[in-house]
Amino acid sequence: MEEYEINEETLAVIPLKSDKAKVYENDRVFIVNKSALKIMDDSCEFFGSSLEGRQKGTSKLIGVTHKAPVIIEESKEIIFFPTMSPRIDKCSWISLKNIEKIVKKNDKNYILFKNNTMIESDVSYGVINNQILRATRLESVLRNRKLSNF
Repeated sequence: MEEYEINEETLAVIPLKSDKAKVYENDRVFIVNKSALKIMDDSCEFFGSSLEGRQKGTSKLIGVTHKAPVIIEESKEIIFFPTMSPRIDKCSWISLKNIEKIVKKNDKNYILFKNNTMIESDVSYGVINNQILRATRLESVLRNRKLSNF
């Protein structure tokens, strides 16, 4: 699969190689012949911006400049956060609204999604939790801005 844009069904984009990523959706898992970073950038462009533009927007809205969560699509509140610096090939991208909870099991951390899919995290519980908090703050600012426009 060459073309792919993030949507409401997307749970996570996990890098496999520099030019391949595993995409988890609510009802399927598949490989895309693009890097996770390219999928993110293409998805942002599909919805009218670039990943860099979305990162700058996050910086303006909540002041986060490193490992910034991004709004992929505003009206559906599709927000993803990176597990580490997006410049690192091993960086995964996780959907905020699809997370149920973080699970610690046998010295490993897993992200449990609302559809009961569980993926192993490549970073610590604290990092995931911090990224969830940042993304939630971004979501809150987005919602408050929408409400103040009515």
